[in-house]
Amino acid sequence: MTNKNKINISIDGESSNQETPDEHETKNDSKKTTHESLEELEEKLRNAEIEAKQSHERFLRVAADFENYKKRSSREMSEFKKYANESILSELLCVVDNLERAISSSKTGENVNSCIVDGIRMTLNEFKKVFENYGVKPIESLCKPFDPNFHQAIMQEESNEHPENTVISEFQKGYTIHDKLLRPSMVVVSKAKTDNGNNN
Repeated sequence: MTNKNKINISIDGESSNQETPDEHETKNDSKKTTHESLEELEEKLRNAEIEAKQSHERFLRVAADFENYKKRSSREMSEFKKYANESILSELLCVVDNLERAISSSKTGENVNSCIVDGIRMTLNEFKKVFENYGVKPIESLCKPFDPNFHQAIMQEESNEHPENTVISEFQKGYTIHDKLLRPSMVVVSKAKTDNGNNN
């Protein structure tokens, strides 16, 4: 009786250590769920890295565009400041022309008041200083090759003393402002003399 009871107890004990089918399936489901969770986390991490990289690239592009915008704005503002007074300076050229003519006339005129001439000369010099401060410079034309970018030919004149297409006289002085043409020089240009002796 006692041995039988021991056998039964031993059998019951083995039975208690064995997993039931439900328990085994639950453990498998738990492992599967954990594996899937890791894959999801890895996928999210990859997506986050891609998004961070894209955001960084967008930031770099925006920063580069903004830097280009600043440079362009600075360049445009500099150009605006250089030529902002172009129109009024152009108008003042006529005043300078008249002052120069007055001084030239005084050299050949009689009974000229030297004090007035000196006053005109001082005024002219002040205008020239203002022009210089704003980058306005006269164009050197006499005895220079004719350049349509800076010269306006009003006539041609035959000459043996100068090469053809040379400025031999200046009716009105031209000016530039920061290397940009403000007013062209009005000039007379040389041309080769025709040999009338060969004509029959």
